[in-house]
Amino acid sequence: MTEIDPRIDALIPSWLNLPEIAERLDVEVTRVRQWVKEGQLIAVRRGENRALHVPADFIAADRIVKGLTGTLTLLRDDGFTDEEMLEWLFTPDDSLPGTPATALRENRGTEVKRRAQALAV
Repeated sequence: MTEIDPRIDALIPSWLNLPEIAERLDVEVTRVRQWVKEGQLIAVRRGENRALHVPADFIAADRIVKGLTGTLTLLRDDGFTDEEMLEWLFTPDDSLPGTPATALRENRGTEVKRRAQALAV
C-alpha cells in the first residue's frame, strides 16, 4: 500500500477510509483490513494523515461491488500494480461506455472481465 499518484487520485471521484467501510457494511475494521490483505479491495495511502482509503465506488449498499474481486484478480494476474488497476478501473472506456468501475456498479461485470482478460493477450 503506497501513497497514490495525484494524477490517479484525481480520476477517482470519492474515497472511504477503512472505518467508514466497516460502518457501512456493519463489519469490524479488522474484516475490512483482511479484505485489503486478501486483494478483495485496493487501499492506498492518501491525504495529510496518510490513512488507508478505498474508492467509494468499490462499496455497494451492503457489500463489496459484485465482480470487483474477480476483476482485481485478473488484473493482478496480468501483472498490474494497485495504481495501474485503479487507473484502468477509473479511466473512461468508450466501448463500455463509462469507466470499468461504473460498469461493475451497474452489474456489467462480464463486460469488464472480458476487457480485463483481453489486456493479457
